[in-house]
Formats: sequence, structure tokens, C-alpha cells
Amino acid sequence: MHKIKKDDLVKVIAGKDNGKQGKVLHVDTKKNKVTVEGCNVVTKHSKPSAGNPNGGIVNMEAPIDISNVMLVVDGQATRVGFTVKDGKKVRVAKKTGKVIE
Repeated sequence: MHKIKKDDLVKVIAGKDNGKQGKVLHVDTKKNKVTVEGCNVVTKHSKPSAGNPNGGIVNMEAPIDISNVMLVVDGQATRVGFTVKDGKKVRVAKKTGKVIE
């Protein structure tokens, strides 16, 4: 079980997008990277292909390190802990003690 999952709301706490909030689009557990909606946007030059016949310049989100984002619960950025409830390991917000669904 990981502290940050897909579709979580996170806040960027370091880097050029410091302070921005967004939804997690993808988590790469092997490289410890996350892709956050609207953060770390890069321009990518794409060659013409079957899916994109004209090619051109595309703006897309690049992955950022998982240590540079913090989970947002009830509008507050918080650290994440784990506890066992009813025989299941669940994520808990450190700031409020609330169980994260």
C-alpha cells in the first residue's frame, strides 16, 4: 500500500510549480514518480503518426518525484500514516487523524 494513489488530490511542495494543487493522473512506484494534472507541463515535439497525422507541438504533464507532493485532505496538506482498522490497513491523515478513503 502506498501513501499517494491515483485520483488523490495533492499539493506540490517543491519545484517550479510549488503551491499548485492537482489530481494525480499516474503513479510510477518503481521510479517513485507521480504525474499531477496541470503541474510540470512540458512542450513535446511529436512526429506525424497515424493517431496524429500533422504532428506538431504538444503540451503534456511530465512526472515529478513523489517526495515533492503532499496529500490534501479537507483543504489541508498533510502527511500520511497507516493504521489497522477492522483487520484492514488504511491510510490516515496525520494532521486530523481522519481515515482517507
